[in-house]
Parts: sequence; structure tokens; C-alpha cells
Amino acid sequence: MVEFKVVINDKSKSYKYTAAGDVANVFIGKKIGDEIDGTSLNMPDYKFTITGGSDKDGFPMSKSILGGRRAKVILSKGFGFHPDKEGLRKKKSIRGNVIFQDISQINMRVTKAGPTPLDQLLPKEKKE
Repeated sequence: MVEFKVVINDKSKSYKYTAAGDVANVFIGKKIGDEIDGTSLNMPDYKFTITGGSDKDGFPMSKSILGGRRAKVILSKGFGFHPDKEGLRKKKSIRGNVIFQDISQINMRVTKAGPTPLDQLLPKEKKE
């Protein structure tokens, strides 16, 4: 069974949500930039946009790589590489823009908010 850790960003606050079972199947095959209806996530009247994520090994997703594969790409900035000198490049592994079972975390942004705030819809996590 697939399970995703979903991080929902609402303006200045972020919320953690675990999607498992039928709720997780909503994400399979979606791409970065796709919009998801909140009713499938048990949050009526909300709309979300997928902004990124990372796979089970910690490699970030990139909108520029098509498919769900992992690829080694030469980068000059971004994705965890911030060069000290101008013109410095590095070969790094990044994941494609499609969500498959290998993805562990999905980042989303609230596009349209519903009448009830996310504080009340998402359960609070208890610290031990």
C-alpha cells in the first residue's frame, strides 16, 4: 500500500498530512503543477496545486525532467546546489515531474481555500 507525506502550504503556515489508501491513489500519475480537488483529500471546497516533492532516497522532484525516472543532470544552480563561483556546475541526481510509488513526500500549495480553516480539518500531532 502506498503512503505519502503531504506538506500543505497555506500562505505563511505549513501543515503535515499523511495520505494512505484510496487518498494516496489520487496522487499517482499527477505531475508538478497539476491541480487537485480537496474533496478527494477529505477537505471540501479546497483546491491544491502540486509544487514539488522528493523520493524515498531524498532526491528532489524537478519540473524539467519528464516522467517519473531519476536522472543525472548538470546543474548550475538550484536543487540543493548553490555554487560559490560564477560558472561552476555540478552533476546531480534529481527525480522527474510525475508522482509514482517511489515518491515519499509531496509539497502542495492552497489555490482556493474553503470556509473551514485547515487547522480544524487536519488533526494535531501530539509531541511526546
